[in-house]
Amino acid sequence: MTQPSTVTLHILDKEYRVSCPPEERYNLEQAARHLDETMREIRSSGKVVGVERIAVMAALNISHAMITGSRSHDEQSGRQQQMIDDLVKRLDQILSPGQAV
Repeated sequence: MTQPSTVTLHILDKEYRVSCPPEERYNLEQAARHLDETMREIRSSGKVVGVERIAVMAALNISHAMITGSRSHDEQSGRQQQMIDDLVKRLDQILSPGQAV
């Protein structure tokens, strides 16, 4: 098992040092960039003041996007599974013994 390494992240003009496994470094950096962009968008809107409030709003926005994306994915998977089931049923009917093709 590889040893964790320290990664320096920059989020909303602050520097954070975080320990993570080397194989997770890229994902961590991507997450930090996404968080930084989200927080900057919120700050630039001028509607939210204070780093703590900006961080909470960013966390809520990201969580909401994740949850609604997950629901959308589940709904799409359900529709695809229904289509597959319908196709299998039709194929079974067509290919069943005694049916003319």
